[in-house]
Amino acid sequence: MVLKKLLIIALKIIYLVNKMISVIIPVYNEADNIKILAKKIKDSLLNYKYEVIFINDGSIDETEKKIKEIVNRNKNFLCINFKRNFGQTAALQAGFDYASGKIIIALDGDLQNDPSDIPKLIKKINEGYDVVSGWRKNRKDSSLSRVLPSIIANYIISKITGVSLHDYGCTLKAYKKDVIKDIKLYGEMHRFIPIYACWEGAKVTEIEVNHSKRYYGKSKYGISRIPKVLLDLMVVKFFDKLISRPIHLFGKLGFSLITLGFFASIYAIWLKIFRDISFILTPLPLLIIFFLLSGILCILLGIVAEIQSRIYFQAGNNKSYLVKNIFKSNKNKF
Repeated sequence: MVLKKLLIIALKIIYLVNKMISVIIPVYNEADNIKILAKKIKDSLLNYKYEVIFINDGSIDETEKKIKEIVNRNKNFLCINFKRNFGQTAALQAGFDYASGKIIIALDGDLQNDPSDIPKLIKKINEGYDVVSGWRKNRKDSSLSRVLPSIIANYIISKITGVSLHDYGCTLKAYKKDVIKDIKLYGEMHRFIPIYACWEGAKVTEIEVNHSKRYYGKSKYGISRIPKVLLDLMVVKFFDKLISRPIHLFGKLGFSLITLGFFASIYAIWLKIFRDISFILTPLPLLIIFFLLSGILCILLGIVAEIQSRIYFQAGNNKSYLVKNIFKSNKNKF
C-alpha cells in the first residue's frame, strides 16, 4: 500500500514537471534588459519543460537583434515580431495564440517582474486554480504617479466587477491554457483577463510577488493611462451585462427621455390652461423637442447596437495584431 502511494506521488511529480510551461513576454524597446531577463527565466525553470515566447511589439531599438541572439543559442526560445507597435494587449493575445503550454505565464520585459516567482505561480495553478495573479504588494514605483492611482483604480475595478484583486495591473500572472483559449483581447483589456475568466467560471486567486525598480529603459506607463483604464472598465461591464441585449440599455434610456418629453408637454398644457402662460414664453418647447428626439435616437442606436452585437457573435476570428515574422532556433526544440 505504501509503495502504491509512493508510486502515485512519483507519477504526479513527473506529470507536473513534464507539463509544458509557456512564458510570454511582450517587449517594446527593452534591448538593455533582454539578456538579463532570459538568463533569469532559464534559471527559474531548470526543473520544467518550457518555452519562452518574446513578442517584439514593433521595437525601434536593438531589441529584435538581442532577442535573435538569445533564440539562436536557446532551443526553448521563440521570437514573434510585429509589423508595428500594437500595444501590450495585442502582444499578450499573440502570445496566447502561439503558446503550446498547458500553463501560460505572462510577465513584463523590463525586469521589474521577478522570474524567480514563476515556480510559485505554477505551484498555485497545480493546487487547482485556473488563474493566479501577481500582487506587487511592495511596489518600487513612484508613489504619486504610479502607486496611488493604481490603488484607486484597483479598488474601483473590484467594486464594479465583483472580482476582488489587489493588483490588476501586474502583468505577472499564470493561466491555464484551457481557461483563456476562448478569450479574445482588444484595446487595452489585458488587465481584465482575470475578470473575464472569473465570469466564465474560472477559479481565480492572487499571491504576493517581488517587484524591482526599473534600471534600464523607459517606462511606458503613467498616470495618463487612468482615463483609458476607466473607459475600458465601462466596456468590460457592458460586455458582462449587455453585450447580448444592448437594446435593453439604449431602449430604456430612450423611453425615459420620451417620457420626460411627454411630462414636459403635459406641464406646458397645464401652464396654458391654469396659469394662462404661453409655453412659447418658456424653455419647454426646446426641452420637449430635445427629450423626444434624444429618446428616438437612443432607441435607433439600440437597434444599431443589436445589429452590431449579432455581427460580433457571428464574426470570424479576426486578429488584433499583424505578425511580420517568427524567428526560432535551428536546433530541435526540447
